[in-house]
Amino acid sequence: MESGETIFYQIMQNVPRYEFNRCVQRYGGNYRVKRFPCWTQFLCMVFAQLTGREGLRDIETGLNAHHEKLYRAGFRGKVARSTLADANEQRDFRIYQDLGLVLIDIAQKLYKDEDLGLELAQSVYALDSTTIDLCLSLFPWATFRETKAAVKAHTLLDLRGSIPVFIDITTGKVHDVNILDTLPIPAGSILAMDRGYLDYRRLYNLHRKQVFFVTREKRNLKFYRRYSREVDKDTGLRCDQTVVPVASKARRDYPEPLRRISYVDQKTGKKYVYLTNIFYLPAKTIADIYKLRWQIELFFKWIKQHLRIKSFYGTSANAVKTQIWICVCAFLLVAITKKRMKLDCSHYTFLQILEVAMFEKKPIIQLVKDALKHELPPPISKQLNLFSY
Repeated sequence: MESGETIFYQIMQNVPRYEFNRCVQRYGGNYRVKRFPCWTQFLCMVFAQLTGREGLRDIETGLNAHHEKLYRAGFRGKVARSTLADANEQRDFRIYQDLGLVLIDIAQKLYKDEDLGLELAQSVYALDSTTIDLCLSLFPWATFRETKAAVKAHTLLDLRGSIPVFIDITTGKVHDVNILDTLPIPAGSILAMDRGYLDYRRLYNLHRKQVFFVTREKRNLKFYRRYSREVDKDTGLRCDQTVVPVASKARRDYPEPLRRISYVDQKTGKKYVYLTNIFYLPAKTIADIYKLRWQIELFFKWIKQHLRIKSFYGTSANAVKTQIWICVCAFLLVAITKKRMKLDCSHYTFLQILEVAMFEKKPIIQLVKDALKHELPPPISKQLNLFSY
């Protein structure tokens, strides 16, 4: 059945054009532009992300192979690699950053009732960063080490639906813990993060903002134990204590008691020690919350394996940030389309289906239904059945 609209056009219908135009106008994206507006640039880059294009020439060839369908899909002007390269270098990346924030808000509302696997009413977030290695001679602005360049994407992930709600792109030299100074997280939320974010002053700032956190203890830290609670060791718990730091500077930076929980994973035998300011939840629930943090590692792995974020189409800071934010927008469009159409498949499977059918004229629901058929027709055989009457 032909829908009259291509798969690519149906996906891009999830972008609120009014909000996109406001983002473009805010930063003058189309100022003195006649033939290659920001919307066409955005379409080219999303196409590159969803189909895994290797470079600018690959994008140009892939789109021009469907030149008769481009105008109907929203493309305006000739698609040329030089024009696209200039747009990525010159047009403010904040256009696509602000658009990403709009799509994040849409996705969060769609996934707000997603099951976490835990009986928790409040939102649960995971914070981490991923480092993207670059060539120092091509990206001299991305300072990291003496012989190496890199950028970091510091990400706050809403664990209901694995939606990235905050991304800060910095050079590789910026330490992860600095992001806690500007982290926009609502009061009453729970934040899971690894031991790299253990900084008492910054954790106390979160505590004063009524943000709950769960992190891991560093090995060289020492505490005074004020109180111990009984634990069920059959669940993997080893201790549940109320503690205060021994070091005077640590006590000054975090003047209130913390909860210290020791837990052994019964599958791997690995021991974990958690620090948290949550005193009202059972100790096993705290351990389970930290386990959910693994979703952000899976998110980074998914993004790096299935979208174009490890190699770049431009070398300037603006071009790199433009590509990363459009990569995030592409991920969000996949998530929004999948949720709105109630498709019963993973993000990865959905992206695989889209990649090979981007310019087919078929409803997305029908495309996915056809691709996920598992029942094969019975083989035709001339062998007689001895037990048929």
